[in-house]
Amino acid sequence: MSSIKKFQVTFDCAEPERIARFWCEVLGYVVSPPKGFATWDDFNRSRFPEDQGSWFACIDPSGVGPRLFFQRVPEGKVAKNRLHLDVRVGPGLVGEERLATLEAECARLVVLGAVRMRLLYDGHDSCIVMQDIEGNEFCLD
Repeated sequence: MSSIKKFQVTFDCAEPERIARFWCEVLGYVVSPPKGFATWDDFNRSRFPEDQGSWFACIDPSGVGPRLFFQRVPEGKVAKNRLHLDVRVGPGLVGEERLATLEAECARLVVLGAVRMRLLYDGHDSCIVMQDIEGNEFCLD
């Protein structure tokens, strides 16, 4: 049995391009138009009007991280995520140094539209629970 080497993370959302661009800023990703198209605008012009803007994607420019795909859905978010992203900004750091690193990144993301929910800190390890611009939970870890 072979193992899976690549995967993408798909977000159901209301505004695919807006949330994709938010995550590009968070992760340092870049916009990735569909194969065969130079831009997402070119792709959207090839679609029926009701399908335009229904999808958007971004990729890790280093090729290491998964592709992020955003698809418009009619319903809004109604409950806590069953899956969330941990944005690893403080690996290897502990205590006050880790906390300061997480707080600095939290401040940067709040300016982009993220919402700080709560700090989890036991004096050694820490994590900041946040929400993206459509209310999806993620953690600064």
